[in-house]
Formats: sequence, C-alpha cells, structure tokens
Amino acid sequence: MVKDKEWEDRVKRMLKAELTRRGVTYSQLVGKLADIGVHDTEPNIRNKISRGKFTAVFLLQCLEAIRASSLQLRD
Repeated sequence: MVKDKEWEDRVKRMLKAELTRRGVTYSQLVGKLADIGVHDTEPNIRNKISRGKFTAVFLLQCLEAIRASSLQLRD
C-alpha cells in the first residue's frame, strides 16, 4: 500500500518537473499565478511545493498558469 508521504513526493516531483520543462522559476510562477488571479508569495509557494502538501486546486492553478496542457504521470 502506498503511503501518503509517497503520494506527496510523487506529486511534488511531477509539478517540479513541469516547471523545469518549461524553464519556470518559483519567482516567475508567482507572477504567472498572479496573472490568473491567484496571489501568493514566493516563500509560500516554495514551501507548498517543497512539502508536497498542496490541494488539487493549487496543482491545477499552477498548471494553468504555466500553460501546461498535459501532465506526465509516470517518471
């Protein structure tokens, strides 16, 4: 059985990989999120992603902000 920590690590890696693929830094992500009406600070975003504890809503907001049309589910 997969533990919550493993799921958190997996979703964290997936989001970080998408940011890396598009060359988007955390600082740039803050601006891109603001462009779609999501206001947060760079330290908060960095911590959320680092912990891997964020909502599906936040994940979708990030993907929308970086204009991702798909998400790779396997490493």
